[in-house]
Amino acid sequence: MERVGYRLVVAYDGTDFCGWQKQEPPADEFGDGGVEGSKGEVVGRVVKDGVERVQLRTVQHVLERAVRDALREEVVLTGASRTDSGVHAWGLSACFVSEPMGEKGVGWPADRGVEKLVKAVNGRLPRDVWVRSVEVVGDDFNVIGGATSKEYTYTIACGEARPIFGRRYVWHTWYDLDVAKMNEAARVLIGEHDFAGFAQINHGRKTTVREIFDCSVEEIDGGNDVVGIGGDGVKLVRVRVSGSGFLYNMVRIVAGTLVEVGRGKMSVDDVRRVVAEADRLSNRGMTLPPMGLRLEWIRYGDEGYLE
Repeated sequence: MERVGYRLVVAYDGTDFCGWQKQEPPADEFGDGGVEGSKGEVVGRVVKDGVERVQLRTVQHVLERAVRDALREEVVLTGASRTDSGVHAWGLSACFVSEPMGEKGVGWPADRGVEKLVKAVNGRLPRDVWVRSVEVVGDDFNVIGGATSKEYTYTIACGEARPIFGRRYVWHTWYDLDVAKMNEAARVLIGEHDFAGFAQINHGRKTTVREIFDCSVEEIDGGNDVVGIGGDGVKLVRVRVSGSGFLYNMVRIVAGTLVEVGRGKMSVDDVRRVVAEADRLSNRGMTLPPMGLRLEWIRYGDEGYLE
């Protein structure tokens, strides 16, 4: 049988995960206190090259395990984006290649159908991960390099009322933010710029030039939100940004900068200055925590995309 490539569109609540990417730190480094920056939940142990390692709970780990169980094949799952601990996703793309062996019941032939594959994988996943859809792609499909655009949102609850039941999905500030000013500042970021002023120092990338296709801020109706995070008296503000790609913590810094504009601590001209100076030290905007951030979708050229 021929090799078959599959692309999955995955949603997950990132609260109880140590991020997307698999993490297998040496057991003696993990210790009793856990790994810095992780939630420290051990879901398995493995020995590699003679070193005992602990397997932390990540989305890639639990999803790859579910796919392997469904296919009875040791496939390797690759994700298009590496979200941090606590960050959520509504449309992350991941892919794997199956090499079916019909007589042994190994793998997933294309003629078995993607609908059955969705059910088979979802039936093996925990409640905080959901495969929304699957499509057949070429076995040379590049889930990382082939992505042409992505969109993230960052959701903020502002004012004295706090969303108790939706607190896992928003960041709260006591300030009543000026959404119109934030949106005006957001429009400054559209286009191709050096975004070093919006990237974590020591980001490790060769270039900090990125293109933002759209950036906006609006007040939203939490009752109609997909995760239902609204409530009486809660004002929700959503930052929405799409682009060709993003630097480490870039969207969280963009959102933090726009919050400073909404508070009146920075002006629209200050944001223009940060873009022009391309220096993180010149930007007073904070890096907001992960819980308000969500990867919405990833697109691939002219072939169409799944949202």
